[in-house]
Amino acid sequence: MELFDLRVTVDHIDGRSVCGMAVGDHFDLVNSAELRLPAGKHFCIYALQSVLPFLAAKQRQLPDGDWLERDTLFACPDPDERLVMRVERIRRVRLNSADLT
Repeated sequence: MELFDLRVTVDHIDGRSVCGMAVGDHFDLVNSAELRLPAGKHFCIYALQSVLPFLAAKQRQLPDGDWLERDTLFACPDPDERLVMRVERIRRVRLNSADLT
């Protein structure tokens, strides 16, 4: 099967950064289920929980008319922060589904 590796990046912050993240902070989701952060960096769990439900779908090729195929921006739920993340496909990988649970 083929999936996309993803990068989730802080695109912009329209409020104050309560969690200590900055524009450009990111994590990668690779090989279906491996979450990778740059050394010495963090990612707010509340921002993560808001984008997490969409990542499995973004890893797959979706029909052209699907809204999730077009939309790439997701918002953190903190109203003071107004942090927006961008989800990008960084590469297509071939995986053996028998190796995954």
